[in-house]
Amino acid sequence: MIDLIINGLSVSVEEGATLLEAARFLGFPIPTLCYMDGLSPYGACRLCVVEIGEGPRAKLVTACTYPAEEGLKVRTASSRVIKARKMILELHLASCPQSKTIQDLAAAHGVRQQRFRQEYEDCILCGLCVRMCEEQMMAKAIGFRGRGQNRSIGTPFDIQSDVCRLCGGCMYICPACQLRCTYTEPEKAVCGGCENLSPPCLEKEQFDDMMCFMDPCVACEIAKD
Repeated sequence: MIDLIINGLSVSVEEGATLLEAARFLGFPIPTLCYMDGLSPYGACRLCVVEIGEGPRAKLVTACTYPAEEGLKVRTASSRVIKARKMILELHLASCPQSKTIQDLAAAHGVRQQRFRQEYEDCILCGLCVRMCEEQMMAKAIGFRGRGQNRSIGTPFDIQSDVCRLCGGCMYICPACQLRCTYTEPEKAVCGGCENLSPPCLEKEQFDDMMCFMDPCVACEIAKD
């Protein structure tokens, strides 16, 4: 077993577990887009970032790929983490503004605007479809092509693959192909149709190092009453 500290709590997890697995096992929610049980972790969406270490040497890492280490101090909802997640969600909204999955995550994290140039590219290169096709369907019909801004997903030379069984698994798992957000003003990146109110406790300075990670938030539930 490996002993580490998550959100100020001393915990023990099995050797080989990732920070995402450890946190979720203990009930600390961490949002993800490119992660799914049964598929290998990829760390593409960066939404699962957590903060490790202390002081000036503290850094952000992807929880789905970072292994639990002895004595490691982890914060899943510090102000730095929340700020990073909001910016990442804005970037994903720029690529795929009509994905209900991304819109719901943006609303849940208090994203009210999208500051980056709208691309309408839809694909966020999370790699879920590629891993589903290779690891679950054993087909390898699609894959990544190119590098940098020219990176895309498809078949070699855009020719229909002979090994594709038309199972639809790639579409089923894709956050861009799932439910579409049908807001009436497509130029707005954040539709606000599923908008949630920001928990008031997150604005207090004393929560800078560890903001509210509870879902639902106890303070918010009390406020409703």
